[in-house]
Amino acid sequence: MRTLAAYRRVFANPALARLLIGEFISSIGDWLYLVALLVVVHQAGGSAVVLGIVGAARVLPYVVLSVPAGIIVDRYDRRMILLVTDVARGVVMIALTICVATGASVWLIVALSLLAACFSTFFGPAIGSLLPSLVADETELGPANGAWASLENLAFIIGPALAGILLTVGGLAFAFLLNAVSFGIVAVILWRLPRASQQRTVSERASGVSRASRAEIRPVIGPLSGLVIINVAEGFVSGALAVLTVVVAVDVLHAGEAGTGWLNAAIGAGGLVGAILSGPVTLRQRLGMPLLAGGVTLGVGLALLGQASALLPALGAMVVAYTGLLVLEVVATTLFQRAVPDAIRGRMLGAMETLAVAAYAVGAFSGPFLAQFVSPVLLLGVLGASMAAATAIGVVLVGRWGRVRVALDPAAERFIALPSFGGLAPATLEQAAEHLVRVPVTVGQVVIRQGDPADRFYFIAQGSFEVTQTDGTGQPPAHLRSMGPDEVFGEIGLLARTLRTATVTAASDGTLLALDGDRFLELVAAGPGLTSRLLDLHRGAGAMGFGGPAPRQAGEAPA
Repeated sequence: MRTLAAYRRVFANPALARLLIGEFISSIGDWLYLVALLVVVHQAGGSAVVLGIVGAARVLPYVVLSVPAGIIVDRYDRRMILLVTDVARGVVMIALTICVATGASVWLIVALSLLAACFSTFFGPAIGSLLPSLVADETELGPANGAWASLENLAFIIGPALAGILLTVGGLAFAFLLNAVSFGIVAVILWRLPRASQQRTVSERASGVSRASRAEIRPVIGPLSGLVIINVAEGFVSGALAVLTVVVAVDVLHAGEAGTGWLNAAIGAGGLVGAILSGPVTLRQRLGMPLLAGGVTLGVGLALLGQASALLPALGAMVVAYTGLLVLEVVATTLFQRAVPDAIRGRMLGAMETLAVAAYAVGAFSGPFLAQFVSPVLLLGVLGASMAAATAIGVVLVGRWGRVRVALDPAAERFIALPSFGGLAPATLEQAAEHLVRVPVTVGQVVIRQGDPADRFYFIAQGSFEVTQTDGTGQPPAHLRSMGPDEVFGEIGLLARTLRTATVTAASDGTLLALDGDRFLELVAAGPGLTSRLLDLHRGAGAMGFGGPAPRQAGEAPA
């Protein structure tokens, strides 16, 4: 029941549901295309070397281009990046359709497939950065990742099956055309999506993307290190297992090529089960244990696979392993999206994808080499133990970031949703919200006084307040502005490290949420560009001498 409720919420979000369904259709087309591509190259007389080049064409662009792709994703509108690259891949598919239909050179087909792979490198960083901006709140984030993983694994089953049907009736060119159509469908969906409510505007990301990322990364270096270790270990194990699956099927189980097919089917089944289960798992308050459980389950599945002496137990072991793998992936993705600020999410995803693909390639290369000297039983056992150990280390490094916050009261929820804090990682805002102090005030009470030391930052939960300022000449205080709920004050003195520049007095009974000055400065330091953004809110008023109403938004009152 909880699983259904979690996914019901995801698909009740129209923008998110359209994106997931559109990319699901595109994923089916991708699997259809990959199967058809290898068949076309083989039928055209392609040697094992050519097939190897085609396989490398799927990997090399990710190693070379994932980091640049992540930088571009952080600079421009993620929705438009997905749209442009999907349209580009659709055009390439049309060109491939023509090549296959006319019997063009196999090398031209390989070159076009390489071009398509180059555009594909943008997908991971873009979708991973866009999806968090489409969820209604954090409770949708984990189930959304689980839904996406479920649909991807379902596409892994449907795409090759559809390819088999088309290949049976001889519709190779039609297979490429269908993939082009799938890109057209998702392009229409992306075009009709509302502009993503990314916390930072495109122009702000563009102006800040070239700056050093040290300050952005420093607060999350712990969880990032843990997730990188898990990511690299998972990539290596997946690469080795991709090759060892054949070794186990042929040499250990003596099930031949059919056994390889059955084991790969078990991969799809286990992945689908793990993806479905992972959505509600991410709703737990603490994600460290589900993360560890996923890694350990993957390790146990690998060890069981090594011990299997018949096909049926081997299939069960593969289902167990890939159930754990998908739980691990979805929980790790959710933790990454919670911890890493929007401003650098694309770059970090690009870097992690590069490391994962490189680790996969190393695993795929070393797996069969090691299998010549070590029995599959021992090798799979070592791989399983290594995966469990790497996950345990990662969980330790993730530490407190693996804790999902409990529900905050409505005022604190409004505080962390302030546009001024856009781009900060949810976990960073949640930690700040936990240190908010509720301050009841009565009408006429002076909250801060001009000339006093700056010690706190305030958020108005309820009530109205007046801002006044004296010029030191003995004249009555000048009224600067009135403030109400969801506005903030007190940041100018803290950011500029000066005395209070104005007096704020309660015009009615009300409630404030106060954040200690040191905590506020830590919060601001976690978001490069946030200081200047907050200070910019007041420059217009300052230029006017506080003599009239300046255009403002939450956070403009000088104090």
